[in-house]
Amino acid sequence: MKFAVVGAGAIGGHVGAALAQGGSEVVLVARGPHLAAIRERGITVTSPRGDRKVRLEATDDIASIGPVDVVILAVKAYQIEAILDKLPSLFGPETAVVTMQNGIPWWYFAYHGGPYDGRTLRSVDPDGRIGATIAPDRIVGSVVYSAAEIESPGVIKHVEGTRYSLGDPARGISSRTQRISDALIAGGLKSPVETDIRPEIWVKVLGNASFNPISALTRATLVEMCDDPLLEALAEQIMRECVDVAGALGVTMPITIDRRIDGARRVGRHKTSMLQDLENHRRLELDALVGTVVEIGTIVGVPTPALDHVFALTKMLERQTLPA
Repeated sequence: MKFAVVGAGAIGGHVGAALAQGGSEVVLVARGPHLAAIRERGITVTSPRGDRKVRLEATDDIASIGPVDVVILAVKAYQIEAILDKLPSLFGPETAVVTMQNGIPWWYFAYHGGPYDGRTLRSVDPDGRIGATIAPDRIVGSVVYSAAEIESPGVIKHVEGTRYSLGDPARGISSRTQRISDALIAGGLKSPVETDIRPEIWVKVLGNASFNPISALTRATLVEMCDDPLLEALAEQIMRECVDVAGALGVTMPITIDRRIDGARRVGRHKTSMLQDLENHRRLELDALVGTVVEIGTIVGVPTPALDHVFALTKMLERQTLPA
């Protein structure tokens, strides 16, 4: 299979290198010094599991690639809009799009069933353009359990985790999704295929919607938040609101809140991705990680007071700290 990895940053670079090492044909879409380094020296992944260096094709011109079998969409949720007009050049009749964004994805209600089936999430797809451009039958959902960062141009530092869960919005296990999983596994990653990816999305949202904005507001690491009684109580309240919202959609959480908090505590003095973005003066993933849960809470009639307040405070923080 031929893959185009759109957004060959930390996660995209990690996945792209693994796919290429596993024997897939891969084109990375990158930019700037990172692109130049990949073209010159290939991409290097340093990891506690062993380092790898892979040479593969890279470009900053999506339209130059042509149709592929699979698009790995690894940009942040708020970056999709900027590349939306170019993505269809990658699509053939059977092209799949694997979405690797944090938070609740724009396609969440595609093939959902029930009263909310097909509904558009305005917090991440305000005018419905993403859903109109990327047809629901192309989508393969993904939940990423991997931490990585760009150490220097062309060099990805893999910190921990190799699991990339996959699942079709329509539920069940398609042969297409299984083939994508096989390609990831051939590259040394874990890639279970779930019959319903939505509960896994919510498990990750438990941490994303709580620890990420709290860390941005306080500059605290995961263990510092978990060991502070007031912050731990706030994170727990946000998680309870997430559980209630998910429950209203028929999702049963496969993990307890206590276990989710303990897991974060064990990670230690790790800065959340939102805190890292704040410190690097980058836009925060607030709408996908928090705003979507607030929006769904309104849709299903479940109050989210803690989320509402933290969302409002972090939005103001972003406006005050982003460069004009």
